Amino acid sequence: MPRILSIDYGQKRTGIAVTDEMQIIASGLTTIPTHTLIDFLKDYFAKEKVEAVLIGEPKQMNGEPSESASVIKGFVTHFSNIFPDMKVVRVDERFTSKMAFQTMIDSGLSKKQRQNKGLIDEISATIMLQDYLSSNRF
Repeated sequence: MPRILSIDYGQKRTGIAVTDEMQIIASGLTTIPTHTLIDFLKDYFAKEKVEAVLIGEPKQMNGEPSESASVIKGFVTHFSNIFPDMKVVRVDERFTSKMAFQTMIDSGLSKKQRQNKGLIDEISATIMLQDYLSSNRF
């Protein structure tokens, strides 16, 4: 079974998570500089079967798009032009960064380790993906 990949897109860094081959568990894959994202994805898609890509959709508390929504929408368009056959699913990413930070605290990471913004992005992508998996079961 192909994997599902999740992207927590940022202007500087992008967190990436992926499912196992059975699409049961989401795991953090990496955080990379955003300017290398397309090349990373080309390489990853050449090595692994991926069925769909989740891309976070930033929203404000009232459900309206946040300030960064237009930047991410531009990325989604660019992504779809490069990978026209790849299914793209937009998912609400509200609270994922806060949840990621709390996960780091709950995991016992030191204050210095919790300052790693790349790790927060990777955990955020993982949370989005696990939520998607949980909500799309049966």
